[in-house]
Amino acid sequence: MPLTRDELAPLARAAFGPARTLSAVTRLRGGSKKGVYRLSFDDASTAVAYVWSADEDYWDAGPSDPRDPFSHGTGLELLTAAHDRLTAAGVPTPRLLYADSSHTHLPADAAVMEDLPGDSLEEALRRDPDAARPALEQLAETLDALRGCASARYGKVALIDNGGSSHGTSCARLVTDRALADIAETAVRDPRIAAARECLEEAVQSLAAEVGPRAEHTLVHGELGPDHVLLDAEGRPALIDIEGLMYFDAEWEHVFLRQRFGPQHYDTLRACGLDEQRLRLYRLAMHLNLVAGPLRLLDGDFPNPGPMRAIAESNLLHALELLKS
Repeated sequence: MPLTRDELAPLARAAFGPARTLSAVTRLRGGSKKGVYRLSFDDASTAVAYVWSADEDYWDAGPSDPRDPFSHGTGLELLTAAHDRLTAAGVPTPRLLYADSSHTHLPADAAVMEDLPGDSLEEALRRDPDAARPALEQLAETLDALRGCASARYGKVALIDNGGSSHGTSCARLVTDRALADIAETAVRDPRIAAARECLEEAVQSLAAEVGPRAEHTLVHGELGPDHVLLDAEGRPALIDIEGLMYFDAEWEHVFLRQRFGPQHYDTLRACGLDEQRLRLYRLAMHLNLVAGPLRLLDGDFPNPGPMRAIAESNLLHALELLKS
């Protein structure tokens, strides 16, 4: 059940003091890994609360391994590290107003964020693509800023910026291993993947063999769709759901961008100098993961299964189509 105003009032009071009274809360859509709530106050101001509770996490992923870049990308520590890194890089993201890991105000880690007044970029593009084009162009500049932040090591920002290192030998090897695991997992859930399993595994291994070594990695959001970009009062884009921020291959980000924004909008975000071999491997691996992940989520009690089923079906068809190319 969503949290109530009375349950969130102590967190709001800790964040803003007694001068404001919490008048209403609204659980925002999305948030399969955490609860996201708009806090409305008696002075007409608002903020957004993130709550990392087991009751709000539908993935049931178990303990997260910080050395695995693809482990469950959620939690207060990941948010604060990502927020600090983006802020230092000059990349717009809502301000972190309050963070609480003490479980004093809620029986879970929680944070209170700035509430930006504009729509998501997804809504703006749907309503008027021409009017949203300046925001799309500014997002391209944001992507350039992310690529300007480099590291010799790959992995979650919270790990790498504190001197740690990730498992594995390369981003491409991690992607390859996960793609093979996704094939095996999905083969027991869908007969079409089971029938194509050998061909899919051979395709992944063949594409991986064409990828050369790389010595440097850049910041990527990891799930940068237009729904994870909010517009401020001036229509400028800011990144949200940033806990997955990591140093990785930029090609991983761009495969996701192309899929979520579509060719008509991705052309504005396209970057020069990307490695075509990585793009080919990551494109197939991304489709496979977007079959395995939603099907895994649907094993539980996710409250809105229709869109997840549609994501799995669409990506399954795309993955099988790539075998013909």
